[in-house]
Amino acid sequence: MRPVDGVDLVSIRIHGKLAGLIPNVSECCIFKVHTQLRKVNEKAYDPVMVAIGPYHRGKDDLRLMEDHKLRYLQLLLQRRNESSVETYIKAIRELEGRARRYYAEPISLTTDEFVEMMLLDGCFIIELFRKFARTDLRGDQCDPIFRLDWMFFNLKRDLLLFENQIPFFLLTKLLEMTEVPNHQDNLIDLAVLFFQVSLLPFGYHISASSHESFIDIEHLLALLYKSVTPPSVKIEDTKEKLNSIPSATKLQEAGVKFKKLENGSFFDIKFNNGVLEIPFFNIDDGLESIFRNLIAYEQYSQNNDLNYVTNYVSFMHDLTNSPKDVELLRQRGIIENWLSDDGAVSTMFNNLGENVILSSFCYAKIFRDVNKHCQRRKNVWMANLRHKYFNGPWALILFLAAVFLLLLALMQTIFTVNGK
Repeated sequence: MRPVDGVDLVSIRIHGKLAGLIPNVSECCIFKVHTQLRKVNEKAYDPVMVAIGPYHRGKDDLRLMEDHKLRYLQLLLQRRNESSVETYIKAIRELEGRARRYYAEPISLTTDEFVEMMLLDGCFIIELFRKFARTDLRGDQCDPIFRLDWMFFNLKRDLLLFENQIPFFLLTKLLEMTEVPNHQDNLIDLAVLFFQVSLLPFGYHISASSHESFIDIEHLLALLYKSVTPPSVKIEDTKEKLNSIPSATKLQEAGVKFKKLENGSFFDIKFNNGVLEIPFFNIDDGLESIFRNLIAYEQYSQNNDLNYVTNYVSFMHDLTNSPKDVELLRQRGIIENWLSDDGAVSTMFNNLGENVILSSFCYAKIFRDVNKHCQRRKNVWMANLRHKYFNGPWALILFLAAVFLLLLALMQTIFTVNGK
């Protein structure tokens, strides 16, 4: 473009774009999932019942819950004998700047629109948690959330989506401002109680009272993450190329035994003396969505060592290559499958690892030890023996018959020699 009044128009346009850039600040912790990760299963990241925060706000299929948010706010004010929301609006306005910085994507809402959204979404979550914990606060028995199981299930799912979050500090502030008389609530206790069923498939539940380990929680999904991941796991750098381990059925052929790990965390997998111990867990319809959003949280974390879920999924991806592998783990009491069939489980784990970057690996030693076990001559020989001669229901009988005939022939030869 030609200069106008001595000023280059391209320069003006670029400076305008630079001025509109969002600062790359460390507080960003609520992202939109990138296309490569999302396209594997887009439905796993989208809410089906309620929009929380700005990313899914205004979608037509989520408008039903917008009236419910207003209804919950109205009930909250009535319970507290309040006629105005001005006090809450003022408090949220003071936190608006910090709350906006939590979102990595541009938020086009005005200050008034943003504050209104935070108030309605925050009070809805707080009241939902309270009503779940205390039935006496539900009041209106016609509330469909607590009468319709499908609605309640979908709400819990939506509140754990990576793109469907609001800052935890804002929820904490609203909880403090709306205390129930003669009853002191704690947001962590309420949230963990509400999501308890979602935690069960992991077979691991940290005490909600251990609040020291929940410092600087960003949002509800981060709270779930801290609830299911161990306080510390040894992480190994994966610069060294690791060979994948064989599937469960192949490992069994190589002499590896599978055992359900008792009294361990969800991620606490062990391998000793040819025995692979894996914690028990349930697989239900909601598990894939939880897995995918926890993985997304890890992928966007500024801490590269936060890869527990991605590590686990990578491990299970190798282990459950086919329905037969899932069947074996189910028979050993490691998996309880509530899906349609074992093929659905192997497909889930095979797809979960797509387009996921794994920068560190906590099962590196287990992979090395398992592969070393499988490469030993004795174990390879035993595996080949089982595969060739014990592959069918009659194989063992035929083998024993052959051994019996061989022993008879040997004894006959001995008696013949001694007789002479």
